[in-house]
Amino acid sequence: MIELVNLTKEYKNVKAVKNLSMFIERGEIVGLLGPNGAGKSTAISMLSSLVEPTSGDVRFENSSIIKNPSKFRKIVGIVPQEIALYEDLTAEENLHFFGRIYHLRGAKLKQKVEEVLEQIGLSDRRKDVVKKFSGGMKRRLNIGVAMLHDPEMIIMDEPTVGIDPQSRNYILETVKRLNEERNMTVLYTSHYMEEVEFLCDRIYIMDKGDLIASGTKEEIKKILSSENTIAIKADRFNKEFLDALQNHPSVNRITIGEREVLIIVPRAVNMFSEVIKIAEEYGIELVSVDNKAPTLEDVFLHLTGRALRD
Repeated sequence: MIELVNLTKEYKNVKAVKNLSMFIERGEIVGLLGPNGAGKSTAISMLSSLVEPTSGDVRFENSSIIKNPSKFRKIVGIVPQEIALYEDLTAEENLHFFGRIYHLRGAKLKQKVEEVLEQIGLSDRRKDVVKKFSGGMKRRLNIGVAMLHDPEMIIMDEPTVGIDPQSRNYILETVKRLNEERNMTVLYTSHYMEEVEFLCDRIYIMDKGDLIASGTKEEIKKILSSENTIAIKADRFNKEFLDALQNHPSVNRITIGEREVLIIVPRAVNMFSEVIKIAEEYGIELVSVDNKAPTLEDVFLHLTGRALRD
């Protein structure tokens, strides 16, 4: 459905996106991941025809979106990272306003507003001004705006940032339902790996403007097939113990939590006895030491060397 071909964007001396090539099939949910500054938002801006690339092309059904964006704009809905609503208008007034921008009129506009209010769970708050809404309600209304014209594809740039768990779950279920019931194509970026696990068929990972990995969730996780993730739990850790782990020649990566430490080591290395030995040396009472199946978060840390929220 969509193909990005050697897409590059330069700002002065900085390459925000470097020769990015990827594809999105009709009816699938594709995740685009990367730390802040990876180039995700720039790539989305070029894909949605809002920013012209320095070089390369974006093709929709074998036509260039860059040269002729009108065809693609009619079938795509955008949910931006920042809330894009008029806060002094009601939910209903916002939908009517944006519906007219989509060239909806009369009975058709009224019908679509009713449908969308029902879909996003805001029918009973239709007459309330948006500035009185919670962050989650604003996010849901933002999604509603993008759905008004029955798009074939929706691009969602971190649509659950800063909202409560209930609203977040509602949004995730809504995205899943739109995909299953309408065969809607979705490009989804998020700072939460569990959202990507729940929603996405395939994943692209970017870092510093480059595409560094792509594939299904299972294929991405196989990047760590030659390594083990070991979860070490204790009531407390001291600096000496953590330093000893971090400096151990077999530890490729370490993630430190309050009561759990994750280390990634070569599969051929028996690290269990080493962990117990280091714990005894530095007075750490271990609760458990377990092998852990690789997660997307583990792979992400392995590839980028930093957490998704950095």
